[in-house]
Amino acid sequence: MDYKVFLVEDEIATREGIREKVDWKSAGCEFCGEAPDGEMALPLIETCKPDILITDIKMPFMDGLQLSRIVRKTTPSIKIIILSGYDEFEYAQTALKLGVTEYLLKPISSEVLTGALQRITTLLDEEAEERNSYKQLQEDAKENTVHLREKFLLRLVMGGVSSAEVIEQGRQLGLDMIAPYYLVLLLKIELCDERVPFNFHVYQRVEQVILNLIDSIPDVLFTKKSLDEFVFILSGEDPEQLRQLGIYWTNLIKQEVGSTDVCKMVVKMGSPQQRLGDIHHSFAEALIGIEHADENPQSLDPLKNADQVKLLKLEHPALENYLKFGDVQEYDEFFAAYFQPINENALHSDVVRNYLLVDILLTITQFLSDLGIDREHEPAEIRDIEKLLENGASIERTNEVLKSIITNAIKVRGSQAVHERLLLIQQAKAYIDQNYSDPDLKMSKVAEKFNLSSGYFSLLFSQNVGETFRDYLNLLRINHAKELLRTTNLKCSDIACRCGYKDAHYFSTIFKNNTGFTPQQFRAQPQKKTG
Repeated sequence: MDYKVFLVEDEIATREGIREKVDWKSAGCEFCGEAPDGEMALPLIETCKPDILITDIKMPFMDGLQLSRIVRKTTPSIKIIILSGYDEFEYAQTALKLGVTEYLLKPISSEVLTGALQRITTLLDEEAEERNSYKQLQEDAKENTVHLREKFLLRLVMGGVSSAEVIEQGRQLGLDMIAPYYLVLLLKIELCDERVPFNFHVYQRVEQVILNLIDSIPDVLFTKKSLDEFVFILSGEDPEQLRQLGIYWTNLIKQEVGSTDVCKMVVKMGSPQQRLGDIHHSFAEALIGIEHADENPQSLDPLKNADQVKLLKLEHPALENYLKFGDVQEYDEFFAAYFQPINENALHSDVVRNYLLVDILLTITQFLSDLGIDREHEPAEIRDIEKLLENGASIERTNEVLKSIITNAIKVRGSQAVHERLLLIQQAKAYIDQNYSDPDLKMSKVAEKFNLSSGYFSLLFSQNVGETFRDYLNLLRINHAKELLRTTNLKCSDIACRCGYKDAHYFSTIFKNNTGFTPQQFRAQPQKKTG
């Protein structure tokens, strides 16, 4: 690429010499114009837009520094070469402040100027490459963001994502997910004749029309469920306004996209939902509408589809109780009873099966969240559920996945319960260690502190510590008494009191039972040397 050069020089001989003697081509440049002073140069520079400006520093009307200052403001990227007959620091300093690239002293040879031009064109090439790289990075980042948004929105309509997670991830992707009501539209491209060869450009054209529509209308989020299915999430202030907006959008899409002899557009919508976590209900209604579009192709009313969805809703309390209290060995019996109300023919529908799967997953995800399990530690099948929904699965495969997810959730519950018991016992031991000197410290008092019955606390303590509460407390007190007997001259009665014993005689008896010595005998024993 040749860069355009403009020359400003008041001396005619110098100007002509530069114009004629410099090998512009070898320097990667093109000579595009000249002027005798800065004032005359400005309009010409505005017209030809040079990449490089060569200007004398001393000229009438407007000198090179004044010209450079003005040009730098209007065209920050331009490279400037100053020609000066003055080897003075003040001129050079001013030129540097203006961002001048080269400062050359007269008289100047064509070789020196060519060398300066070559350095500048190399710099311009590098800057152009950096701009292209940055532009490519921006495009890649934009494309990646679009992909992440599509995947995020698809997860949202499929379900299994908490409202808090939706809001936070949406914010990170530049999406405002908070609204009073939500509604899902689903558009499907259907071939009029399945024998017609597949034409990718048809789908591409529809997608471009849709994207153009979305750019002109706010409060609409868009993603693709598959090559031929497009999902829209609408938001609004109230259900009726949102329903009317859905009808408007349905008609608008049909009008803009249109139908041809090759394909037709089927658009269905779900009912308005008030919660982010219920958007998948609206999506399921739209899916059912698409599946039964041939039965009632003109209907825009989602109420019928909503009724069908309601009939498919399972008894959440039954699943919640099984998750909380059930046993892995009881799964087959529970599964048969839980799905008994569902007609077997309904389960053969991919739409119905996916809807039920999502509904169950939401309950399981909430159960795990209540246990304090974050998404990263959920069973792997939950995190990969999108693949199952996207690829479709048989009834048998769906049953296998559900069994794995539910039984793993119960195992997580078990491991979580063990962890909580260990934590409770650790807290109880810490409490005992801090309060062993209290003569009124009893097991019932510690159990009450942790909201447990004495019997249950006694069982937990023995199972997890390996000794009874009484033995643990006595050993703690005796060890402290040993330390005081060895390191102080306190009376045995005072030591007994400090270790939580009201009766010095009882303390002496307990001490001898544990050590084989009375307190006095223990104190008289010679200490073993260490080190």
